[in-house]
Amino acid sequence: MPKQEAFSNRWGIILASLGMAIGAGNLWRFPRLAGQYGGAFILLWILFLLVWSIPILLAEFSIGKKYKKGVIGAFAALMGENYAWTGFFVTICTLGISFYYAVVTGWGLQYLGFSIKTLYFEITEDTSLSTQLASNPNYLEDYWKHISNGNILTVILYASVILLGTFILVKGIQKGLEKANKILIPSLFILLIIITGIALNMENGIKGLEYMFTIDTSLFADPKIWIEALSQSAWSTGAGWGLMLTISAYSRNKEDVTLNTFIGAFGNNTASLMAAMAVLPAVFALSASDEQAISYLQSGNQALTFTIIPKLFAEIPGGSYLAVIFFLAFFLAAFSSLLPMIELFIKNITDLGIGRKNAAFTAAIIAIILGLPSAWYLDFFSNQDWVWGIGLIITGLLFVFAAFKNGIISFKKDFIDADSDFKVPNLYFVVAMSFNAVLGIILIYWWMSQGYSANPWFDKDGNWNLFDMYSNASIITQWGAVFLIGFLTNKYLYKKFTTPKL
Repeated sequence: MPKQEAFSNRWGIILASLGMAIGAGNLWRFPRLAGQYGGAFILLWILFLLVWSIPILLAEFSIGKKYKKGVIGAFAALMGENYAWTGFFVTICTLGISFYYAVVTGWGLQYLGFSIKTLYFEITEDTSLSTQLASNPNYLEDYWKHISNGNILTVILYASVILLGTFILVKGIQKGLEKANKILIPSLFILLIIITGIALNMENGIKGLEYMFTIDTSLFADPKIWIEALSQSAWSTGAGWGLMLTISAYSRNKEDVTLNTFIGAFGNNTASLMAAMAVLPAVFALSASDEQAISYLQSGNQALTFTIIPKLFAEIPGGSYLAVIFFLAFFLAAFSSLLPMIELFIKNITDLGIGRKNAAFTAAIIAIILGLPSAWYLDFFSNQDWVWGIGLIITGLLFVFAAFKNGIISFKKDFIDADSDFKVPNLYFVVAMSFNAVLGIILIYWWMSQGYSANPWFDKDGNWNLFDMYSNASIITQWGAVFLIGFLTNKYLYKKFTTPKL
């Protein structure tokens, strides 16, 4: 049996955990929600970090460390021959996200190029983005529509980031993932510090910070803020994605599960706060009024990042330089999260006894093919984001189920506490995981009952509304297909992923 590669030291796995957690959502979703709800949201977001994210991440890290396998193999080994399908669902759900997340990374690269080109023309030809917006107020909206639907360059860039990630990962864990993160993560934090410093020094920039940390207690009566805070913590930290499990499969045998998990989780929250401290002051400083700033923040992730922020930066001296820094940070954040998603795919393939180079090539080709519809059609992208984004709540529940099936106290003692100098109380872990079983069901129900589709189950003619972008019919059909395949192939999966390879 070939020797399992491992990170060279604790910092290697911590940087990998930070790279996994710190992604595009830190820069485009968290600042928007912090701006809408202020300090009340931040308090609840920290609460759910402790209640939902950290307990599930503890379970994830410990399972990967114990079995040194990918998601399917680890679940099969932990849960027994009747439950290999659980790891299969977690894997497919996260891969479903990775296929369109590569498109987000490609968009980040495209807007970085757009910002550099704008800066170049501003320097050489004295033609600024603000001039173009004066002649065509819809210039940025038109550009976004151009690149998000049927754009060849978008396809090339999204495929390129997958190939770049594969080229890095084929080198292995220490020479590939670990070495890349030593560059990506410090660079990202430096860029966020630069943007924050510039934004806070803008006139009225401090307003954004004041709004962000002002607690309006009346908001606690609104169920939506609780759901948004829980969703942001669940999605941003990567709890339940199987990514932490994949990373910890390369951990050293005596790695401290609890300490590494806490460092990674709070590191992610620190990056989110830094991103909000960079974006919110800029939005408030450059908006005509506080009301306009709030309306900008309520415009949605894609609109805020790709149209409003460039438009606001265009209005200030040196804004073109700031746009380059912002989109470089956005690309680095997205790419650092894409790497462990690709590694999750590679690890599952290598568990079948396939060499790393062949596994990486196979993963890249499949990812490029299956991500193509999202790169070409924005509506398809939105559907996949909707289906598998909510699906991540199910994957989180599967980790909760795994812990309880193995005896929650015994699981904590044997898996989490074994090599941990710092141990969380048993009561905390049991209560949090029990609470999460209920929270997950509430979260799925809430998101599916929000009426994002006018016909969530059946269309006007009474047909199953499968092809509606945000329909519950589309969600259930795609989830059901994955579960069905998992159930039907369960014995095969168990045998293939648990049989020792020579």
